[in-house]
Amino acid sequence: MTDGAVVLRRATAADARAAADVWLRSFTAALPTVVRPRTDDDVRDYIRDVVVPLRETWVAEASGTGIVGLMVLDGEKLSQLYLEPDWRGRGLGDRFVTLAKERSPDGLTLWTFQVNEPAHRFYERHGFTAAEYTDGSGNEEREPDVRYVWRP
Repeated sequence: MTDGAVVLRRATAADARAAADVWLRSFTAALPTVVRPRTDDDVRDYIRDVVVPLRETWVAEASGTGIVGLMVLDGEKLSQLYLEPDWRGRGLGDRFVTLAKERSPDGLTLWTFQVNEPAHRFYERHGFTAAEYTDGSGNEEREPDVRYVWRP
């Protein structure tokens, strides 16, 4: 899937480090108040050893720049969607969600933290509805979250 100078494609093992670094920068920028329970190296290892080889992992690759986005699908679960902070607002998130809906046409579910209001607006704009709010006791960060659902 291409659009100008940015290509959405399945991730390969060689993409794991760059994808993990996008995840780290994006998480830090978007969620400065959320405490991460894992070190940067733990995140890199997890993306290299679990996410890329065992999940449907997609990256956005910008010509001359490299990996600028990451999306991970696990069945009907959109489990990760992270963009390089400087690449937000350029339509990459929209493209990733369109791709996720194409890959899972019967519906999608995802979790995001309650403090991530820009994510709420983004997903609601794409037809997702909040289905469940929790106190965060079920996630590693112990951060209150919300489950969103999209059905065609």
